[in-house]
Amino acid sequence: MPQTTHFKSMKASMASPDFVISDFAKMERPGVLHVAFEVLDRFRQSHQRLPRPWNEEDTNEFLRLFKEVNEGHPARVEEADEKLLKLFSFVCCGDVCPMQAVIGGISAQEVMKACSGKFQPIHQWFYFDATECLHTDPLSTKPPETTFQSEQQRYQSQIAIFGKDFQDKLARQNYFVVGAGAIGCELLKNLSMMGVSCGGGTVYVTDMDTIEKSNLNRQFLFRPWDVQKVKSDVAAAASKKMNPHFHVVAHQNRVGSETEHVYDDGFFEKLDAVANALDNIDARMYMDRRV
Repeated sequence: MPQTTHFKSMKASMASPDFVISDFAKMERPGVLHVAFEVLDRFRQSHQRLPRPWNEEDTNEFLRLFKEVNEGHPARVEEADEKLLKLFSFVCCGDVCPMQAVIGGISAQEVMKACSGKFQPIHQWFYFDATECLHTDPLSTKPPETTFQSEQQRYQSQIAIFGKDFQDKLARQNYFVVGAGAIGCELLKNLSMMGVSCGGGTVYVTDMDTIEKSNLNRQFLFRPWDVQKVKSDVAAAASKKMNPHFHVVAHQNRVGSETEHVYDDGFFEKLDAVANALDNIDARMYMDRRV
């Protein structure tokens, strides 16, 4: 049966928010983040910028503002996690491509819901965080602020979160992406945009399939003129076009016992990680055993 969904106004929902929980292990976070983003907006209006990466002075100012705003807020948080708020201030001016992909995908899905009138929309606020990606307890062993500053403009927003040493380590990584379909295209895009294997490392991608017209609606690195071309070749070229420093090598091999002379122990031993992007159960099970 059709249902009519009603939403509060922006003003009303700011004061009395309804949350969609993204992680049931973090039930208390949406309320804290709800107020934190309002505080961030006030900080930006006051300083004409966001808090500087991992800067103690700006973070202390952010915490002071949070206490001030939270005290009189209709959606007041009784117990705010100070560690979370500090991390929020330290990294809020940064961004990473995979997180943008998550937010962009969710937003696009909501647009499709509105256009089609199908499926239940998010009601009304959705907060998502991935603080687990940060190294263990960064507050207790916080490196100097200069660690999060760089002249590499392309990766500065990522360095603002993880630091220069992490970015240098990404550049030296050796990856093996097995499959260049929908998942493989997304992986290659993220690796390229993040600067993985852009300074001494190599990404190997293999897929024996060729591009079909039906692939074009979900495998976004491919274009109509690529139909009948090898997926791995096209995906590698497209991801390298996004980042000319991306060192990617395309193979056209099936993974299995028949290609163990190519993907032998020596090949796997030099890898830092293997990313499966397979839709074939037998190949997945083989890779699980192999690594």
